[in-house]
Amino acid sequence: MQVPCIRPRPRRPRPDGTGPPGGRIPRRRLAALACVTALTFTVSTSAGTGRLSPGTNTAGAGPIALSHTAEHGPCMIRGAREVQMSEGIPTSTGYTRSTGTVRALTLMVDFSDAPGQGDAQDRYHEFFPQTREWFRTSSYGRLDYRPETPIPGWLRMPKSFREYGIERGAPFDPGYRAMVQDLVAAADPKVDFRAYDLLNVLVSPNAGPSALDTVLSVTFAGNPEAPTADGLPVANASFVYSRQDDGSGSYDRTGYRVLPHENGHVFGLPDLYTAEGGGAVGHWDIMSEDWGANNDFLGWHKWKLGWLDAAQVHCAASSGTTEYTLTPLALAGGSKLVFVPLDGRTGYAVELRTRGGNDEAVCRPGVLIYKVDAEVDTGMGPVTVQDARRDSGGCTRAPNVHAELSDAPFTPGESFRDTARGITIEVAGVGAGTGAAGAGVEAGYRVRVTRE
Repeated sequence: MQVPCIRPRPRRPRPDGTGPPGGRIPRRRLAALACVTALTFTVSTSAGTGRLSPGTNTAGAGPIALSHTAEHGPCMIRGAREVQMSEGIPTSTGYTRSTGTVRALTLMVDFSDAPGQGDAQDRYHEFFPQTREWFRTSSYGRLDYRPETPIPGWLRMPKSFREYGIERGAPFDPGYRAMVQDLVAAADPKVDFRAYDLLNVLVSPNAGPSALDTVLSVTFAGNPEAPTADGLPVANASFVYSRQDDGSGSYDRTGYRVLPHENGHVFGLPDLYTAEGGGAVGHWDIMSEDWGANNDFLGWHKWKLGWLDAAQVHCAASSGTTEYTLTPLALAGGSKLVFVPLDGRTGYAVELRTRGGNDEAVCRPGVLIYKVDAEVDTGMGPVTVQDARRDSGGCTRAPNVHAELSDAPFTPGESFRDTARGITIEVAGVGAGTGAAGAGVEAGYRVRVTRE
């Protein structure tokens, strides 16, 4: 069984290239399928083959890659088996591994009724080397993402784009199954699919409608029922269609970001936007909003992906008051994440976000607090950012950034309280102690967690 993840789509920008207040293009109506996952996966302590199909590999995104100790046990929340793509830790098996060297087979595809315009390598360079650098930066160098194009030109499909019937929300059958089968047959003489970890299909952008009208880009992740290539299912594949060009003139800098979002699914990450758009998480994770200015993954996702060590993640499960010093998520090293479990499926994550690394849209540095629910499925709001300044309108005017949540972080002297659960999270100050007067945010923020 396959379950679609709903992807909202934007409205057209104004003729001058700007969006509504805050520079964000609003959502108009539901659009494309974002990912398709199999209902069940083989139960295993391994994570993924590091090839196109699900299997076993000690470097994968699952339990073996996740760095944790016995003390992290209460924070390793889990969702029910019926949750297709969960925020639970560790990540389910079947997805592409997210540490070490990952080889991304990248094919540029066109059709008789949508022939590739210009050199296929121009299409390739819309996404690379930016995507590779994005993952290198976000993973602190732990993911060596290597795109490869064994077929450098356009790969012509035997049917017209219209004949495949690709549209919003289309499952793997029948259009995509036919298209993948034809793609494999066309590429097979020059490609050994067994040599790659995931598949990127960069479709000629004149195939289908503009992304401003309908976002067709889609990922099929962890799907053992996919068509096969060289004897293995094409289980983790991302398809990118028209250009996410909002008319603001920033496409050359930001247009590639749809691909790291889609590849986030092949690593097992769910969509964080909902049917209403990006109002739950805003621009604090690329799995929420992949339009506009650059932004990183949440610290919770970095732990899921194996990019944080056990010593960088703190589980605040005990009663009483405990203080932690968090360093900016954008910088390598130091403590990055405090998790406050509420029960076996939910909890609050706490991290320090600043402008740096992949986070160019941060206009108010501070401590980001968000609730994670492992039993809420992809595209239904599994993560909710706690807004320190509700209804403020935000602090950014960058195009296509969810403005309301842009000033969500808490700053020194501010606190978040869940009265019902008896939990208080306070930003106690800057630096390692009281003698840190004048220290910048790079020195870290002291966070005090109290459980009654």
